Amino acid sequence: MTSPATAARDPGKILAWAWLAGTLLLALGGCASAPAGDVGSSRDIVTESDEPEARKRARIRMELAVGYFEQGQTNVALDELKQVIASDPTFPDAYNLRGLIYMRLNDMRQAEDSFRRAVTLNPRDGNVQHNYGWLLCQQGRYEESARAYDAAMANPFYAGRAKTLMAQGVCEARAGRTAEAERSLARSYELDAANPVTGFNLANLLFRRGDFVRSQFYIRRLNNSDAANSETLWLGVKVERKLGDRVAMVQLADQLKKRFPQSREATAYERGAFDD
Repeated sequence: MTSPATAARDPGKILAWAWLAGTLLLALGGCASAPAGDVGSSRDIVTESDEPEARKRARIRMELAVGYFEQGQTNVALDELKQVIASDPTFPDAYNLRGLIYMRLNDMRQAEDSFRRAVTLNPRDGNVQHNYGWLLCQQGRYEESARAYDAAMANPFYAGRAKTLMAQGVCEARAGRTAEAERSLARSYELDAANPVTGFNLANLLFRRGDFVRSQFYIRRLNNSDAANSETLWLGVKVERKLGDRVAMVQLADQLKKRFPQSREATAYERGAFDD
């Protein structure tokens, strides 16, 4: 997993940090998923009261798999998922989680196969489309990634819009589409201004294209929150330096050296490596 330190130099890589912010989505609770034959039809969504017995059994094991995954026990989670799929091979949530597990294991071929199966079973699931989009972005398949994000956003009931816009903005930045990236990140920020990943990426993007005043607005808000870290403080130092506010720059630098004395950013400050 990419560290935030690397992300400070490449805003596209901040998405590894976004695991902590829930960028990759499970969304396994709530109403049951519709069976494959009902996807896209006008029938009501299957709920707990009329859920088939096979799906109920699979859902119980699914909850165990999610718990193991969240505890970092990926092999155990994968073993549970095998039993889930054996009980109900049309359960899209199982393939979504399997995709996340294989992404964690860096097996992108298996991850893609899992997400594609989940999309086939329920193409309206914005969470699956989001995760599939991020996988494609990781592989540099930006046009395909954009289509997956668009599919997620097309669902009017999708609750993860802020995170998907954030991921889309990061992917657009990687692809060199700076104007589109700024729009996506700004929309994400409007929906969830408290997300530090969005704030950092937007501030970093603006800094890199020379819009220091607007960059200052976003990075100051982030550095005044509990989410501040060595990367955000270092960006703040560079922004204040560009704007000629030496007092603010020194204050941020003092925080950086005091709170993160062993960080790469503190070392860069001591060396005066402001262009790194």
